[in-house]
Amino acid sequence: MSKLYVVGIGPGSYENMTVRAQQALAASDVIVGYTVYVDLVKDHFADKEFFTTGMRKETDRVAQALEIAAGGKTVAIVCSGDAGVYGMSGLAEEMAVKYPGVEIETVPGVSAMLSGAALLGAALMHDFAVISLSDLMTPWEKIAKRLDRAAEADFVICLYNPSSHKRSDYLQKACDIVLKHASPDTVCGIAKKIGREGESGTVLTLGELRDTKVDMFSTVFIGNSQTRVINGKMVTPRGYTHE
Repeated sequence: MSKLYVVGIGPGSYENMTVRAQQALAASDVIVGYTVYVDLVKDHFADKEFFTTGMRKETDRVAQALEIAAGGKTVAIVCSGDAGVYGMSGLAEEMAVKYPGVEIETVPGVSAMLSGAALLGAALMHDFAVISLSDLMTPWEKIAKRLDRAAEADFVICLYNPSSHKRSDYLQKACDIVLKHASPDTVCGIAKKIGREGESGTVLTLGELRDTKVDMFSTVFIGNSQTRVINGKMVTPRGYTHE
């Protein structure tokens, strides 16, 4: 049976890629992916064939990968972070129904919520919700409802895709929803370009976050009522010291 790996390559740097991801890419004849992500691994797997596409060509990438795999080659399609968290594994499984001779294997990676939380300190030590602010496939009304419920329940909230040129005010809108339930002094964090050149982590308040500009290379963390700053780091206590 032909093989298609769906590989989460982590936040960007080779050092943050799992051993299993490295092995899957090494075992593949062809690597397929969004140009930016392929460029992150190309130098380490220079002997492979590469096929790339631009943004918003997810179905094209998966179709291309499945066609190549069906032809007898072992293929890896790469995603940033984890392949199953806003990644390509779900789409690959859906589309592979038309390719019964191709076996799909998802190779997990380090998601931005994990690598970003580590960069900021220990932001996700307790219950949390992960919400994408992109409304390309989810209506804003549904996103807003999820934000409201998560904030009401006092979850730590991790925001993917917090802003873009067309959605420049979406983070501000999200903060306004959270502020219905949380203090402006709530501890928050921004992790930028995780694992890549220019990496940075910033700790700030929810009130400050509301008026801060971010981009698509940023992952935003909004703390819960217990989150605090310890030695400059964003920390959400699990509760061990209260036992």
